Amino acid sequence: MKSRHDIRHAFRNEFSDWRVWRARSVVVAFAALAGLAVVGFTAVSEYAFDRFAGLYARWWWSPLLWTPLCTAAIVWLTRRYAPGAAGSGIPQVMAALEPVTAPAQQGLFVSLKLSAAKVLLTTWGLAAGLSLGREGPSVQVAAGVMLAARRWLPERGSISAHGLLVAGGAAGIAAAFNTPLGGIMFAIEELSRTPEQRRSGLLMAAIVLAGLIGVSINGNGTYFGLIRATGIDAGLIVPGLIVALASGLAGGLFSRLLLASLIGPPRDWFSRARLRAPVLFAAGCGLAVAAIGIYSGGAVFGSSSEHTRAMLAGAEHTPGIFFFLKFLATWLTAWAGVPAGIFAPSLAIGAALGNDLALLLNYPHASALMALGMVGFLAAATQAPLTSFIIVMEMVDGHAMVLSLMACAMVARTVSRVLSPPLYAQLAQTQLMRLPQAPLPKESGANKL
Repeated sequence: MKSRHDIRHAFRNEFSDWRVWRARSVVVAFAALAGLAVVGFTAVSEYAFDRFAGLYARWWWSPLLWTPLCTAAIVWLTRRYAPGAAGSGIPQVMAALEPVTAPAQQGLFVSLKLSAAKVLLTTWGLAAGLSLGREGPSVQVAAGVMLAARRWLPERGSISAHGLLVAGGAAGIAAAFNTPLGGIMFAIEELSRTPEQRRSGLLMAAIVLAGLIGVSINGNGTYFGLIRATGIDAGLIVPGLIVALASGLAGGLFSRLLLASLIGPPRDWFSRARLRAPVLFAAGCGLAVAAIGIYSGGAVFGSSSEHTRAMLAGAEHTPGIFFFLKFLATWLTAWAGVPAGIFAPSLAIGAALGNDLALLLNYPHASALMALGMVGFLAAATQAPLTSFIIVMEMVDGHAMVLSLMACAMVARTVSRVLSPPLYAQLAQTQLMRLPQAPLPKESGANKL
């Protein structure tokens, strides 16, 4: 009898309060909208880059004019109308989650307006041929959509703005990479510092739903296709360790360079020029990216997905050239101040590093080292090893490399931590400086004396 009574009581608690189900329905509906927003963002950004590729194929010199003009215009519009849309988008979501950010101030970092601006400006950046990705921006886009759900939720409900932001940001990763598990891990590793235990299941379901929408519309594919890694045996230990250390070193230096460029004191002429004339400086960065892209035969433009797929397929590759050029172009794109993500470029840089080391070591199974390079560089640049591991694991055919990928991510992150503080956490602290400062108390007459 007691068991039957417990079941009836639990059933009554679960289904009797319509307000609970209203809140759940709102969260699920906005999670679906967030997933659709990222899918739409993916479609328009790919279309935009295809148009740039067509322009470059017809007139090889056109990026020398088009790219700097677009870069300057994007930075001017961003600074004038949507300063919260600059950069990756992940630091903005992290800043909105900080306790010092009041609910009324979260719109400085995350909102529907900023989501729309992020889609427009990042898509324009890809149409300009800049070296950037859309995954980081997708985090801010989806978070803005999810945060809009709070106006439809009960005022005294248990689902807070913090939970919506975590779910939205993670949904952006899940939908952008077609990896719901990666989105959940991103929420745990980067965003969620005070988990809401009572509603964590609902928020996780929202993340998974957004990811499933991306999979159902885009298919179960990735930027660089499926990596068919072979030769996963004891012979991989030494080359794999070399790749882990090298990718950790390169990713740590990349993170340190970004921090020095974006938030460091203006110690050099270029940094001072960036402060004095940011739009002209952006045009110079765009011109440099255009020149690098033309020199590379177009390989470094955009996310470099086609070039990376060709490397994975065993196409001819000049060691060192693409790695260095992509590294440089991605840094210049970020330094220009345009809305831009680094996830996809980091994967391309890591793949090139793995391929270069395979050629240098005469290792016959280059695809395995490319997969390790991808996870190592991304883990080192973002210092999010578990998220990086899951994203790359989804690209690998089979589970033979799971332990190798995980070990590489942890080693690379450890090396990176010696070289650089966490990239997104430092940028988030810079975002918090945009919060309105409380006025200082006026001095009394005695204090003045």
